[in-house]
Amino acid sequence: MRRLLHRLAPAWWSLGLLAVAAAFYLPEWVGEGAGMKLASPWFLLGLFAVPLVIAAGLLESRTAGRLRFPLAGPLAAIGPTWRTFLVPVSVGLRATAVTLLAVALARPQDSTQPDETELKGIDMVLVLDVSMSMKATDLEPTRLDASKAVVQDFIKRRKNDRIGAVIFAENAYTLCPLTLDYSVLASMIDDVKLGVISGNATAIGNAVGVALNRLRKSDAKSKAVILLTDGASNAGNISPEQATTFAKTLGIKIYTVLMGERDVASVASGLDFFKQQIFGTQNVPINRELLEKMSKTTGGAFFEATDRKGLESSFHAILDALERSRIADQGMVWSEAFRRYLWPALFVMILDLFLTLAVLRRTP
Repeated sequence: MRRLLHRLAPAWWSLGLLAVAAAFYLPEWVGEGAGMKLASPWFLLGLFAVPLVIAAGLLESRTAGRLRFPLAGPLAAIGPTWRTFLVPVSVGLRATAVTLLAVALARPQDSTQPDETELKGIDMVLVLDVSMSMKATDLEPTRLDASKAVVQDFIKRRKNDRIGAVIFAENAYTLCPLTLDYSVLASMIDDVKLGVISGNATAIGNAVGVALNRLRKSDAKSKAVILLTDGASNAGNISPEQATTFAKTLGIKIYTVLMGERDVASVASGLDFFKQQIFGTQNVPINRELLEKMSKTTGGAFFEATDRKGLESSFHAILDALERSRIADQGMVWSEAFRRYLWPALFVMILDLFLTLAVLRRTP
């Protein structure tokens, strides 16, 4: 019985080491939150070599060379040395190495740890209203200055996104094409002033149309227009409804931010004798329903900002929505996990080679 167990030692060691490896790697495949797949599963056919390795070890233990010696009694009394117990270990190491190598060649991929560098950014255009109503002071210091500050903070939080800018009032113009140079974009937005273009009307449709023209040839999977305005559309040769239809056709989402909540807003009208601001009121028609419809039709979102804090919250919400959109549009992202199997396989092979050539070396 003892002799049988000794001959089967390579099989026991192989099964034991394979069980340890399985206990270590199995949670990746069946544990909570596991998300693994094999890109080249045919390489798992290499696992059929594992029984052959174990069988070769068993055969080697039975046909090991024997040396005839007239005084065998004293040698038998010495008994096996510690090296003798390492012989079946070598077989177990080979079986484990073959198993790990076969799994590594099958290219396991993990969805639980996506490689962020593989996620492409979003192409987006910021559309900023610079009509004269933007000098209202309900968003301190003015609607325009508040929107410029929040937009610049938004830009600083982006990483791989290409961002462009369009300004509009009675007409719409590209302020900056899509770019990754955020410092230049922020500087150009900072230089925007009221009066740079005729500001007595609001052409929302034209503004969105110019933004769509910038995004039309983009190959990004996620594209968005962020529209900041405080008024109703009352100018331009493209209606907001037409621009919305174009955006939906191109797969571009529109996020709208309405600044202000009343048709009448407080506006700084000049300075008095003591150099103090004089405030008056100005009629600023708003069209909340239009902005809601534009965002809903294209899959974007509508936000309303009645003060500076509300404007900042709106942009934080847009930031979160864009991040979710980016991940969803990229689909399931898989990262290569074969290294987690390849390096241990190479280590086990080197360990077996060391045992065979140094510790268990036989003398003919």
